[in-house]
Amino acid sequence: MNNFILTLNNGREFKVEEGTQLYDVVKDDKSDLPVVLAKVNENIYELSSKVMESGKLELIHIDTNIGMKAYVRTLQFVLIKSVLDVFPKSKIVIEHSLSKGLYCEIHKDTPLSNEDLSKIKCKMKETIEKNIVIKKVSMVKKKAIKIFKDYGMDDKVRLLNHVASKEVKLYELDGRFDYFYGSMAYSTGILKTFDLMYYAPGLILRYPTENNPKEIIEFVEHKKLSKIFKETEEWGYILDVADVGALNDKVDSGEIIDIIRVAEALHEKKAAYIADMISERKDVKIILIAGPSSSGKTTFARRLGIQLRVNGLVPVPLGMDDYFVDRQFTPVDDNGEYDFESIYALDLKLLNFHLKNILEGNEVEIPSYNFKTGKREWIDRKIKLPHNGILILEGIHGLNEMLTKSIPKENKFKIYISALTQLNLDNHNRIATTDVRIIRRIVRDYLSRGYGGEETLKMWTSIRRGEEKNIFVYQENADVMFNSTLVYELCVLKRFALKELSKIKPNSVVYYEALRLKSFLHFFKDVDTNYVPENSILREFIGGSCFYKY
Repeated sequence: MNNFILTLNNGREFKVEEGTQLYDVVKDDKSDLPVVLAKVNENIYELSSKVMESGKLELIHIDTNIGMKAYVRTLQFVLIKSVLDVFPKSKIVIEHSLSKGLYCEIHKDTPLSNEDLSKIKCKMKETIEKNIVIKKVSMVKKKAIKIFKDYGMDDKVRLLNHVASKEVKLYELDGRFDYFYGSMAYSTGILKTFDLMYYAPGLILRYPTENNPKEIIEFVEHKKLSKIFKETEEWGYILDVADVGALNDKVDSGEIIDIIRVAEALHEKKAAYIADMISERKDVKIILIAGPSSSGKTTFARRLGIQLRVNGLVPVPLGMDDYFVDRQFTPVDDNGEYDFESIYALDLKLLNFHLKNILEGNEVEIPSYNFKTGKREWIDRKIKLPHNGILILEGIHGLNEMLTKSIPKENKFKIYISALTQLNLDNHNRIATTDVRIIRRIVRDYLSRGYGGEETLKMWTSIRRGEEKNIFVYQENADVMFNSTLVYELCVLKRFALKELSKIKPNSVVYYEALRLKSFLHFFKDVDTNYVPENSILREFIGGSCFYKY
């Protein structure tokens, strides 16, 4: 039997026999945060994995993105097991993220109550205190499908029916098997911090964050966001696509063409509804559209503009980017880099002066920003609002009142747009909304901007930081929200994204994120781009839009 040497960053060495579990190597770690995974050389492993080589050893705690994801996934498994122990005939669905937690619904004979929640929480604590080892089991797909058929979990049966491999890996917790997409902690004992909160008609599973791993942050109500998720859930029922397995069934049967038509019609109907809301508010003169990266703001603004024209209004676009200050006056971030996402990167005084003049009926010469020189230019571009005109401003700061502080509130209508997917892999494996947006961004950057997938993934952390600071905190200020997700879009984006993600090498800092996204995309069947209408928001990312070219 071979012996191997594993060396931590601090120089400490472990001499271990071949086949020793990583858990036995790291279990005496003195850190005040739990170890959930380990990295040996360039590869990340669960702690149940066996040591098969010498090299550098890095411990992954819950103050990292990948570590916290494993923590939350393990917590989900304990929740699922506990719910089914307390209510054996129930069904639990992990729906979506909400206020730094996961909104879940439990379907059973009687509505969920606070008393039910207390029973579930007690069962979870009992399971955690026992520090039960979670086993990873490899089995033939047919056997796994039989297990889930016996459980009555048709969602998992549908998903596994479309998995190409003959073998699958399940996790087992105290006799309960489940299928999870992503890494799991070694045992339940690490789950020291969590809470359950009643949120009608379901619950929110609350947990710490990687930036604050020892406590749960204060709950912030997001009523409008919750409402738009509910609307999207209803769209799923209309489309008869509750999960990826059901979506793949539609692709195989050819029904996906009708699904695309109905999904696009739902977008058009919502845009028309928003246009009607605006038309009914006679004082509205400015529409502000904001949302995070890759939400489809530009295409939505054009589609909304068409619906406004149907209502007798003339939309007049005003480019927010043209009000950037000259480069030398751009604020810098903590790293000394230009912070173009700061609201102070815009000339707020000039923008508000122009807006007031435009709304007073005056003709205004507006600037044009030269991104190459970093200077504002005046090229005789003028705007005058017709009597039935309405300004449309689209940009990340649209919901921040500071952007248009000189304009009365009754003259403004604010729209928040984001891709808030309600489609999950199955009832226990959700698709993060940020995953849909990063896939969109990778495809657009690759097809239209000359950036590779690796460059986009490296930028994403910074982009997300800017969104947290400048967009998400203002989302509840919106008059209305628009969900730009399309139930079929990942079937279309898949082949473009996989091409770029496959170029990322193991030594890249974003390799494991690329690996995770590749694994996730393989669950989807391909759909031909020719089925995507030319006015679809999806065309903003794959090209071929009727609104503009790239």
